[in-house]
Amino acid sequence: QVQLVESGGGLVQAGGSLRLSCAASGSIVRINAMGWYRQAPGKQREFVASITNNYRTPYADSVKDRFTISRDNAKNTVYLQMNSLKPEDTAVYYCNAGITHSSGGYSYTKDYWGQGTQVTVSS
Repeated sequence: QVQLVESGGGLVQAGGSLRLSCAASGSIVRINAMGWYRQAPGKQREFVASITNNYRTPYADSVKDRFTISRDNAKNTVYLQMNSLKPEDTAVYYCNAGITHSSGGYSYTKDYWGQGTQVTVSS
């Protein structure tokens, strides 16, 4: 029903920047909160940042003041601008979105994940 497609990952030196994008497509009535998570090798997936419909933007302490999340509702897209990258930011980054659908006069919300994009920061 819905696809989340991430892009923008890659290899960067410490101190560099990357911008991740995640575009949602499919049968969408409304996109609620959108966010980014990451998973490093041997570790659990962890929260990075999210953005609500009214543009509240909580961040993980580890990325505050370095990462900025934003969204373009016209394009159903969420972005993550990552500056001052550190080797410990190396992980697969996953996009997440809560999406409302409509069927037979009823609306319901489902949680979706993207396939992940690799970010590697070299020291």
